[in-house]
Amino acid sequence: MRALLAGFEPFDGATVNPSWEAVRRVPGAHAVLLPCEFGAATERLRAAMLEHGPEVVVCVGQAAGRADVTVERVAINLDDARIPDNAGHQPVDRPVVPGGPAAYFATLPVKACVAAARKAGVPASVSHSAGTFVCNHVFYGLMHLIATAFPQVRGGFVHVPAAPGQVLDQGWPAMPSMPVTMVAEALTAIVTAAGLVHDDLRLTGGSLH
Repeated sequence: MRALLAGFEPFDGATVNPSWEAVRRVPGAHAVLLPCEFGAATERLRAAMLEHGPEVVVCVGQAAGRADVTVERVAINLDDARIPDNAGHQPVDRPVVPGGPAAYFATLPVKACVAAARKAGVPASVSHSAGTFVCNHVFYGLMHLIATAFPQVRGGFVHVPAAPGQVLDQGWPAMPSMPVTMVAEALTAIVTAAGLVHDDLRLTGGSLH
């Protein structure tokens, strides 16, 4: 199975991004580093897809404050940035793709991916919101590329917690963290499940709020 994983460069003053540190540790997969920039990140991802011809694409981003690995289910057609990206852009209430669908679902077997990560010993869950910053922008961009140009590809997005070093270096109080090596184990399990499972598990993965 040809797999492409994408992680992000550091942003918002950080010196490391655990998404990239974990992605480049997944054995057997191509890894691409995305800029934390609206527009440019999706273009970098598209170029990598053309170069490597993957069957599965998993984009990965940091979600500081989350305690487990979260497999995203829905990408929305909205950029609404609370902070500027690394190029200084801060779009507000702007579509990712003008005229595109309001949302896309991931084409990964989301619940099977969560189950695989848990089986590997890593806390994981389903998420129904990838936010409205560059992570969601790339997630929506990926799914739009799959819908319009790469119909043979399965794809989705995974958010990961902060790394322990970030919590210590930046003095974040009571911030959950997870070692990058553990995140890489979860991503390895997720990619494997994405390649093997075609009909997702019929398990509850919803939330009350």
